[in-house]
Amino acid sequence: MASIPGHNELEGHACGIAASLSGKAWRWRGGNMALGGGSMSGGDLVTQLLTARGVAAEDVERHRNPTLRSFLPDPSIFHDMDLAAERVAQAVLSREAVTIYGDYDVDGATSSALLIRLLRELGSNPSHYIPDRLLEGYGPSGEALVKLGQEGSSLIVTVDCGAMAHEALAMAHDAGIDVIVVDHHKCAAENPKAAALVNPNRLDSSDEAASYGHLAAVGVAFLLGIAIVRTLRSQGYFANRPEPDLMGLLDLVALGTVADVAALHGLNRAFVAQGLKVMAHRRNAGINALIDVSRLKRAPQCSDLGFALGPRINAGGRVGESTLGVRLLTGDGGEEVRDIATRLDALNEERRAIEAEVQEAAEAQVAGQHNRAVLVLSGRGWHPGVIGIVAGRIKEKTGKPAIVVAFDADGEGKGSGRSVSGVDLGAAIIAAREEGLLVKGGGHAMAAGLTIEEDRIDAFAEWLDTRLARDVERARTGLATIIDISVAPRGLQPDLVTQLEEAGPYGVGWPAPRVAVGPVRLVKVDIAGNGHVRVIASGQDGARFKAIAFRAADSDMGQTLLHGSQGRKFWLAGRARIDDWGQVPAAELHIEDAAFAD
Repeated sequence: MASIPGHNELEGHACGIAASLSGKAWRWRGGNMALGGGSMSGGDLVTQLLTARGVAAEDVERHRNPTLRSFLPDPSIFHDMDLAAERVAQAVLSREAVTIYGDYDVDGATSSALLIRLLRELGSNPSHYIPDRLLEGYGPSGEALVKLGQEGSSLIVTVDCGAMAHEALAMAHDAGIDVIVVDHHKCAAENPKAAALVNPNRLDSSDEAASYGHLAAVGVAFLLGIAIVRTLRSQGYFANRPEPDLMGLLDLVALGTVADVAALHGLNRAFVAQGLKVMAHRRNAGINALIDVSRLKRAPQCSDLGFALGPRINAGGRVGESTLGVRLLTGDGGEEVRDIATRLDALNEERRAIEAEVQEAAEAQVAGQHNRAVLVLSGRGWHPGVIGIVAGRIKEKTGKPAIVVAFDADGEGKGSGRSVSGVDLGAAIIAAREEGLLVKGGGHAMAAGLTIEEDRIDAFAEWLDTRLARDVERARTGLATIIDISVAPRGLQPDLVTQLEEAGPYGVGWPAPRVAVGPVRLVKVDIAGNGHVRVIASGQDGARFKAIAFRAADSDMGQTLLHGSQGRKFWLAGRARIDDWGQVPAAELHIEDAAFAD
């Protein structure tokens, strides 16, 4: 039976919480969904979760089961899409040498693998080129493009990079090499010299095309794949050969989309929902080997792509060999892919240790920048392969955009930034480059990369702080913990978790439901693992459940749970998950916020 809202709830405070242990008010995402100890029917709950995320009532069914048929646009709405498809089709028909030039992260690896696998099915035999993060940095270099042309590639397709590579693409153009750019990063007013630039974030995009600006590069590459097949079909190419299985490539699209933290609404939700189904069949030998080394005993879920599979592929580009991800994802099976997966798993462990060292050093600088709206943290000798992860961790801890810069012995710095919702970091980095503060720079709203000389770091930090201070203040004003649903402890059951998952997949732009459970007393609280706060809680209804607050031991909330819980009642808020370690599956809570209940 649903509980009746109290006075504070009517004023907008979920569960009556005006200030939690993290200092935030709790607010309902979409109306009061307080369920007491009971449970809503799956249909009603899913409908409310969808409508709370902005889905119109008449569009609920389409979002309940997101399919490509319902969300896929005509690829021709994007500038240069047909031009790019015609050029690739020409290369297939004439058996030209083609090179796929990808970025070294998961989005780049999956984009490269998708086009390589597609072209192989079309009878071509493309090669690949992935730059070394440490030696070459992000994006295509003119020297590399020209060299690939000299070695015989008459067509180069860059994926997840190239939108801002004006100088490099000009060199390739002058050398007579056709380069197609498939990207999703922000663009400048002037487009680079390329045979085609396929990017929904081109400034000259139509409103319809720009509405797909949230796609990862692998999603754009998939749309190009559709256009290529359509072009070849119109030319009778499949009269005596089967068409490629485009749907079978959706596991790559799902992996790259989630790992690149692309917003999971619209078409991206369809990509991920359908891609997970493909992945469950384990047809891609490389992904299959990666699942095994990740020790997943079930079909991968959306969160596994971001926290288990993606980091292992990224480890190759961060601290190992940049080509490992593409080689894994394009491998046909056997000992080779198993060896690559095992190596990536080991590199991921090495990455964790390096990351911990850099994070400790970067966090030591945070206190000295407490007045800044944007944190710019830097050091010599920091490994550039982990700075993006560290920036993300510091952003999460502080609630501010963070940029972490690793300087080499010559004083050149590679930087990576992560932003908060409402603050367009990519646009600011592009503007800083145009101001002459950066050697290179680009990105999108939530993440950006840059190259900077050491003597410009202070001027850059001041400029960035001035430019973004107002945006950051607006983003931080009225910060709240958004609650989707509240239940009594007995209501935290596996079937509730199953119902909540029906409105997924969840991710950036389509947040997983946050459940408030309470009031509870804390039966046991201790520290586990790497600073995690582990809890056993009990409700007035006699039900008990397990909960954990990851990396929270040093936070105000964690300290209060550990030492200030005697005799107090709490509300706990977080993500409901299935704990299947025991003989009988149970629901547990991954705590993100907590508040006193009395």
